[in-house]
Amino acid sequence: MRRPTGTTWRRLAVIAVSAVCVGYAPIAMTELWPYASPGAPAFGEWILAHVVSPRYVADALATRIGPYRHSLVPMIVHSVLGGVLMLLGPAQVLTAVRGRTRLHRVLGVLFAVTVYASMAGAGLYLARTAPEDAFSGAAFWIVLATILVGTVMSVTFGVLSAVGGFPDLHQRWMLLCYGFLLTAPLLRFEWGGLPLLMPGLSMAGINQVATMHLGSVVAFGALIASRSLDRRRTVAGVSGSWAPAPVLALAHLAGAAALAWTARALLDHGTQGRRLLLAYLLPYAVTYAVTASRAGRAGREGRLWAREEWRLHWVALCLAPVLSAGAAPLFERSLGLDGLTAPAAGAAIGCGVTAFLATLVVSVRVMYAREVLKRAVPAPGSATRLPTTVS
Repeated sequence: MRRPTGTTWRRLAVIAVSAVCVGYAPIAMTELWPYASPGAPAFGEWILAHVVSPRYVADALATRIGPYRHSLVPMIVHSVLGGVLMLLGPAQVLTAVRGRTRLHRVLGVLFAVTVYASMAGAGLYLARTAPEDAFSGAAFWIVLATILVGTVMSVTFGVLSAVGGFPDLHQRWMLLCYGFLLTAPLLRFEWGGLPLLMPGLSMAGINQVATMHLGSVVAFGALIASRSLDRRRTVAGVSGSWAPAPVLALAHLAGAAALAWTARALLDHGTQGRRLLLAYLLPYAVTYAVTASRAGRAGREGRLWAREEWRLHWVALCLAPVLSAGAAPLFERSLGLDGLTAPAAGAAIGCGVTAFLATLVVSVRVMYAREVLKRAVPAPGSATRLPTTVS
């Protein structure tokens, strides 16, 4: 039996993600109907009621009626347009693969405008809702706000990259943007799947577990997709490394210390703290192992650009606990969070934020390389002065 090739795996991944997006689109579009008209059909609630239980869904619905009531119109706009984005994403991938450049650009403009409009609806909801009143509490509010900012900035950088003539960077930013958008359907998978592993836990409790790793998972998925599509061994103008061994070593030391602090802060809170720590550490360990192995393999095979990008993201991953540990006391003091919610919120956003920053560093690296090449090549028509000899 023939072993699947890299191309086969990429095709399967695209098909799987596209199926998830297309399947989730009607769920997103109808999710808010019961809040506007009690008893209205909603595909997502119907599925969860059959997969888990009607009581599980009813309890979750009851906790969100109040916060959603004063922001129902913005939330409906957000959810309906979110469903549209789930359809536009696969369409964009298909037009790019088929070389339909003009259609890809038209759909790209529509995609960007839809992202801004959808995120505006979510932003109004967050602005009108106190963190402690959000579904699952303040940590979930912080995660939603972080994903919103990351989504908007990613699509903005994606548009600027396309306009500036950096198709490789455009691809990276748009994949990251879509990764952030995919937190919505992935969260619904966890609503349906985690109760089987954690029976008796409410949807709000499932949310708290899921937010510990969703940002990390989607950002890592975007990186895997970017690297699988970039087959270049080198990038003109890129030499050396911005993540040499001493930087990587220091990042490991700082990250280990911060990770130990986060683990201790969560373990001080019994079963719930242990559950949240496990939900954070397992995906983090897998991401770390894959990133480290891919960086090492690329170096051994002489694929210098792949090695550099993997190492930059490796450094960012090591520093994610540092950002998390630094954010926890800020959340605790500014928002009045308790000793469990503050470190949990910090851990929940760390990997997503540092992955975004790593993509930004990669972008600066590529743009700087272009400037290096421009300075190295004389302008057309410029005279080259020959050295003179002294007799």
